[in-house]
Amino acid sequence: MGRPDDVRREPAGTWPWQPGVAVYDRRWVKDVRSSARCAAALLVLLLVTDWGGGEFAAWHSALWLGLAALLFGVLCPPRIRAGRGWLASRGLLRERRVRTDLLESVHCLDGVEQRLVLRDVFGGRVEIDPQVLLDNPDLWHRLAEDARSSAARGSLTCGTPELRRVSERIERETALTVLRLSGME
Repeated sequence: MGRPDDVRREPAGTWPWQPGVAVYDRRWVKDVRSSARCAAALLVLLLVTDWGGGEFAAWHSALWLGLAALLFGVLCPPRIRAGRGWLASRGLLRERRVRTDLLESVHCLDGVEQRLVLRDVFGGRVEIDPQVLLDNPDLWHRLAEDARSSAARGSLTCGTPELRRVSERIERETALTVLRLSGME
């Protein structure tokens, strides 16, 4: 689908970054620490097993260190942040960005790990875990507000039902949390 008429192609690097107004995934640091602990536990377990078996060697240690680093790379979650008109997902190797005020489509990928795929009219693509939006209402608010402006502009051609399902899930979880905290559950 082509871009709407009122949208111009922007040169690379001209994002609507506004310092000081970005919202972040509040659980990211905790998740990274947890990933590092898992990798460190594996490394220690492998080194102790090698040492206990009498086969401790430098090349084994390097191999186990590489294996622990690989585990950390697999477990380490991307850092999600958003501001007015944009959402970014920073992994270990690169950052992906999408213009949320010019979304073209939103899809839910079901499988072992559910993902929300956002695409903008410029070809930007970001995959995020819907749990991040559940855990961070400020991120959800930023995305929902920009998705509504995309729909009003006419650029969001596909994905409104997916956003509605995520919204209902967030509202349900919020209501359950309020009931649980008030002791009415």
